[in-house]
Amino acid sequence: MTTPTLIDSTLLDEVTHQARGSERKRKNFNFHDTDDAATHRLLNAVEPGSYVQPHRHLDAAKDETFVVLRGAFGVVLFDADGRVTQTTLLRADGDTLGINIPSGTFHSLLSFEPGSVFFEAKSGPYRPLSPEEKAAWAPAEADPGAAAYLEKLCALFDPSE
Repeated sequence: MTTPTLIDSTLLDEVTHQARGSERKRKNFNFHDTDDAATHRLLNAVEPGSYVQPHRHLDAAKDETFVVLRGAFGVVLFDADGRVTQTTLLRADGDTLGINIPSGTFHSLLSFEPGSVFFEAKSGPYRPLSPEEKAAWAPAEADPGAAAYLEKLCALFDPSE
């Protein structure tokens, strides 16, 4: 039996510190015990400048729910051809705190404030994204064009709102 884990400022600070030290500028803290768990519940600390390649989850059970605990994020939804269909600014202190993204929906996430953390829930088990789930029309994370694409996505938002 595992012990309860408090989701408090100490835990948010710890996962944020790990994200800042990460090459990808993000880090998750899993509440589920294994990648094979039926339900995944985790914290995601994402620092500004982290690029999340647009992707989708083709498994019909893989809807994703995000709720912001601290900071601000932009969520961008796309159609299959890479056209932006929706942008949503999520803020811990704002009117819109989270989003549920249906399976099959191309999406990306941007961090607008240092120390930003969200809670995520989705079905398990964890499986790496397949080529069909990664947006072929967007640069991969290691691609030299990723930084320019990230800037283009960030320009869709006014995070001061």
